[in-house]
This record gives sequence, structure tokens and C-alpha cells, in this order.
Amino acid sequence: MTPAAHVSAAIEILGDLAERRRPAAEALKDWGVSHRFAGSGDRAAIAGLVFDALRKKASAAWTMGDDSPRAVMLGALREARGMDAAAIAALCTGERHAPAPLSDGERARLETATLDGAPDHVRGDYPEWLAGRFTAAFGERAAEEGAALAARAPVDLRVNILKASREQALAKLAHLDPAPTPFSPIGLRIEAGRGRGPALTAETAYVKGLVEPQDEASQLAALLCAAAPGEQVLDLCAGGGGKALALAGQMHNKGQLYAYDADGRRLMPIHERLARAGARNIQVRQPRGRADALSDLAGRCDLVLVDAPCTGAGTWRRHPDAKWRLAPGALELRVKEQAALLEQAARFVKPGGRLAYVTCSLLRDENEEQAAGFLAAHPEFAALSGTEMAEGAGLPKLARFASPRGAGIRLSPTASGTDGFYVAIFRRA
Repeated sequence: MTPAAHVSAAIEILGDLAERRRPAAEALKDWGVSHRFAGSGDRAAIAGLVFDALRKKASAAWTMGDDSPRAVMLGALREARGMDAAAIAALCTGERHAPAPLSDGERARLETATLDGAPDHVRGDYPEWLAGRFTAAFGERAAEEGAALAARAPVDLRVNILKASREQALAKLAHLDPAPTPFSPIGLRIEAGRGRGPALTAETAYVKGLVEPQDEASQLAALLCAAAPGEQVLDLCAGGGGKALALAGQMHNKGQLYAYDADGRRLMPIHERLARAGARNIQVRQPRGRADALSDLAGRCDLVLVDAPCTGAGTWRRHPDAKWRLAPGALELRVKEQAALLEQAARFVKPGGRLAYVTCSLLRDENEEQAAGFLAAHPEFAALSGTEMAEGAGLPKLARFASPRGAGIRLSPTASGTDGFYVAIFRRA
């Protein structure tokens, strides 16, 4: 396929997404099945175009004065890839499988349109209905934070300290040119390119459990929990086990970590990951119908982690399609779920123990306001300050990220160079 044909295919897929509001990966897979002549390189190029268009959907539509799939793709070639009108016109010849030639209006927009005077949600490429919430979270920096969430994310890896040091992992992966992460002492970073990322699952260091893909913010969230060897720890929303594995490393396989999730299907990947990582102190607790699978842990845990289901607004660098599928009703549902999980988690924390609340969101509804609601309902808990959290984890530099909006630490692409994450720690009297 030619580059022009790639653009045509991307426009077709964007049209499918506009009609059916489904994950981009699903639409791309279906396109590949129905166009088997496209090789793996073609599919990768098309996926890159689609995701670039989704990253810059609002600003691309503003540039073109039109939000049709074709207009968004043309605008994204300029906004995301820096192509000028002549270069874009060269792709749009109408010959063979190329897009139709540019109209006079399209060429004029590509040559002269600017984002001057555009509202924050356009310059930041996030949904208009979230504009007020981004302003509440970031004030004058709302558009800047949104734009950072529209950029490509690097590939971050967490070194499994049960099996290797960071220096050993760096040596094993030297051919990928990794660098130490700025804040996590056990992280590696491989900078993003325009093409495919490294095939990590084929790397010996991954197969043998020396490293796991995990954004630095997620690593820091686990480190801020400050799990210690010998403690009793409950991961209440363990899912696939990413943070449970990180906590097991901190505990050096000493003590007991209980991994639970109300949706037992989400726990399925954890078993293979435990074996690969060599984590031996994790006990997986499956839901048991109406029976309480965790009743024996009431009032016994030194640490309870609520890695809460959320809108995922902090991970839009990796999932740019998710922000356009997010609806106000989904946010309301998540806020209710989070409050219920915090209420459930409180009963497992022993006197003097800690409750860690984590989201991969940047919205105050899911973060500081959720923390304030919990504290108001539970006077037996007090929030640790950002300084106390950072120093307790042995990471004093993280104190600079203490939230100015309430309890907890807030990480974001512009502030910390990571995904957007929020972490609050509550201690029981």
C-alpha cells in the first residue's frame, strides 16, 4: 500500500468510529480482517494515522472548520505530523487508492487556519463537556495539560527487584536504548517514536520476569504505598495484578499480599504473571458468589490498596480514543463506585494501618473530592500530607507534586512527565 492509500484507509476507519463509538483497536482489527492484502507494516502505518487523528481530533476539526472523518484526518496531518498544505495535497490525488484532491476550501484552511482564539478544550484536544472540570483541576494550564495528554507516551518498564537490579535490566535491554526514569528508582524508559514500540513480549528480560511494562506514575503510586516486608496487604481491585506485583517486590516476598477483584475474570492474567515474576507471597482471592471472600481480613491489614476504577483520563496518551467515548454518565457511575470501594476498604484497615486510594485520572471529582468525602464520613482516618507520603516512601522529591486542591499527590504529563495519576494515603487512628 502507498502512503496515500494508508490515509484513505485511516479516513475509512475514522468514519467507522464516528458511527459506532467503539474502541479503535477493535475497528482496526476488523479493518485488517476485511483487507487481508494489507501487510503488518501497512496496518501499523494506518493505526498510527488513526491514533494521531484521535489525539488531535478537536484541534484538527477546528483547523479544517469541519469535524468529518476526512477533515479530521487532513487536519491531523498538519497538527500532529507537521505536514504543510503542499505535502498533504501530494497525498490527495484521487488516483488509485488515494483520497480525493483537496478542495479550494480545504487547501485554504490548511494554509491559513490557526488555533488563535480557540477555546481551551480545542487547544487541549479534550471533550468540550469536560472543559469546566479541566479548568477546576488545572486553572490556566488546562489547555497545556490537555495537549500533553494528546502527545505520544514513552514505553516505561518496572524492574522486578525480586529478580534483577535496574543496572542488570539496563544491560539486558541495552539494544533498546533505555534510560532510567526520573523519579522511580526501579523504572526504565524507552522514548516513543512514530512507529511501533518495541516487541517487549519477545524480549528475554520480559519472558524471564526481569521487567514489566508499567508507566512511571503507576510505579510511583505503588511505591507511595510503602509496603514493607512482613506486612499484611490487601489489593482490593487487583485486576491483572500490576500493582500487586510491584507491592510484592517492595515486600521482598515477606508477609502476605491478598489480591482480590469483584470481577473474577479480571484476575485471570495474574496467575501467569505471578509465576513469571517469582512473587510467592501473593494469595489470589476469587469472588465466591454471595459469600464474603475477605471476611477473615476485617481489621487485620496494615495496608489496603484501592486502585479504583476510573475514567482513565490520565492515560489518554496511550488510549486517545477513550476520551472521545467517555460520557458524563460514565463519570457519575465511576464516582459512585469509588465511594463504595473506599467504604468497603475501610473495614479491613487495622488501627494504625493505611488505606491507599489511587486513580489514573486527573479529574477532581474522582480524586480530591472523593478523598474529602471519605474523610468527612470517616473521622477515624486522617490524610497524610504530600511530604509525609513522599518521605515515607523514601522519595522526598515527590513532595513537590502535592495536590494544591486537597489531600494527596497528583502526577501529570506536564508536571512529572508521566501519565496522570492521583494517590492519597489515609491512616487509621
